[in-house]
This record gives sequence, C-alpha cells and structure tokens, in this order.
Amino acid sequence: MAGLDHTRAFLPVRIALLTVSDTRVRETDSSGDLLASRIEAAGHVIADRAIEIDDADRIETLLRQWISDSTVDVVVATGGTGITGRDVTPEAFDRVLEKRIDGFGELFRMLSFQKIGTSTIQSRAIGGVAAGTYLFALPGSSGAVKDGWDDILVHQLDSRFRPCNLVELMPRLQEHLKQVLRS
Repeated sequence: MAGLDHTRAFLPVRIALLTVSDTRVRETDSSGDLLASRIEAAGHVIADRAIEIDDADRIETLLRQWISDSTVDVVVATGGTGITGRDVTPEAFDRVLEKRIDGFGELFRMLSFQKIGTSTIQSRAIGGVAAGTYLFALPGSSGAVKDGWDDILVHQLDSRFRPCNLVELMPRLQEHLKQVLRS
C-alpha cells in the first residue's frame, strides 16, 4: 500500500522554482508563493527562484543553467502550459529533456479532471529528466499548483514514500553517462 515509511530517512531535495508569465512580478506571483510555501513546509530547500516571460529561448536558457547547477535537484515551473500562442513552456522543456515522465502529465490531468472536468484537456503539464535533474511544469493557477504538488510531487519527492519514489532514483539518473565515458 502507498504511504510514508517513517523508518526511512527524509532526504530534502533542492528545488528551483520557475514562474512563466508575461504579467506576473515577484509581488504578484501568488501561485509561485503558494508552491514555495508548500515546498518549504515539506522540508525541501528552494535552491533558486525566477520569473521568466513566455519565451521558449529564455526558458530553455534558464532550464539549462539550473540543469548544470549541482545545487539544483529538481525544477518545478508554473505557467505557460496552456494552448494559447504565448504558452511555450512544454516546448522549452522538450528542448532539454532526455527522458519524459509521461505519467506525470497523465496523472495530473486525471486528478484535475475530478475537479475541473473536461477543461483539463487545456493543460499540457509535463515532466521529465535532464542530466540527472527532474523537471516538472504545472499550469499557473493556484488550483493546478495545489493539485500538482499536493497530489503528486509531495509524495514522489519524499524519500520515505513507498512503494517507490523519485528521490531514491536520483543516484542512478546519470548511469547512461558512465557508459559513454567507459567507451
């Protein structure tokens, strides 16, 4: 059965938080603030936090910076996952991801459907891995942040969560690089 195994140690992860928006600034980033408070309440560390406009090149540049930063284990973005012309977060993620975690977006939409019905089809929430860093993109609404964090990420980023979690896989995320170096 799924749940926390309190005999296991909690291992905090370092999370970079990105808000993608043409209109929000730090003082009006309520979804980013909500996510930051939940990350810290869960015992994790905010490694960095930024707001970037809806520009795939700029988002990609920031993602690459965080992926190459050894003090960042996970990136969680909010915003830019819709279907309008300005929504380019998934496209920026696709430029850097080595492997997609398809189940993240699928599960997010399934959970979201229970709350907002068919409107969930407008979400292109995405997850994946690049150079040993997990990356997740959520819609920018506070409801979506709650759904994504409270129902998925808080569990998968907790080293005590059973039967398995993403934290326990972190040491093995770059195994493919070891194979290349040996060749």
